[in-house]
Amino acid sequence: MRIVIAGGHGQVARLLNRRLADAGHTPVAIFRDAAQTADVVASGAEPVVLDLEKSSPDAVAAALRGADAVVFAAGAGPGSGPARKKTVDRDAAILLADAATAAGVRRYVLLSAIGADDFDPALDDDFEVYLEAKSAADADLRLRDLDWTILRPDGFTDKPGTGKVTVAETVGRASIPRADVAAVIAAVVTGNLAVHRQFEVTAGDNPIEAAIAAL
Repeated sequence: MRIVIAGGHGQVARLLNRRLADAGHTPVAIFRDAAQTADVVASGAEPVVLDLEKSSPDAVAAALRGADAVVFAAGAGPGSGPARKKTVDRDAAILLADAATAAGVRRYVLLSAIGADDFDPALDDDFEVYLEAKSAADADLRLRDLDWTILRPDGFTDKPGTGKVTVAETVGRASIPRADVAAVIAAVVTGNLAVHRQFEVTAGDNPIEAAIAAL
């Protein structure tokens, strides 16, 4: 499969790139800083330098043509401020969906966040804006005529992946290794699992593919 990953230089994305490449797929990483090209290539992905905050749907669609699936794994990141939470975590995810539709790519997997719908609109701090942006992107995707999946992990760790998770529409709060998040995304995309499903995921005791299949 040819799988285009927005935010392709991120920590989860680079783990996903390597996992997909090692399994014989072709990951294509979209990222905005050309200085990161060597890192992206080293992770096993084809590099596409493209700034989703400044690109048109047509420009992004051109990068998606011929793909079997797209993954949104981008994020403004810590310290980026409320404005970029909106332009990346919300607007760029919506832009990617517009571009996928234009390019005829039906499969869209969106990396969201646990508790995204629990934001407090009365608070204007970065984290609440981040949750609100994720919630809005999720809501937009659920209304689209695409084969979407939305996964909402809890806090990331850099511990080694275990290959086991807890998956459900709602789960208790617990962290999860980035490597296991990447493994969940890979399983969902390459196995065409959990289509039209939104689920939360944390570390757990159930093998990844079996846990997702049981949703």
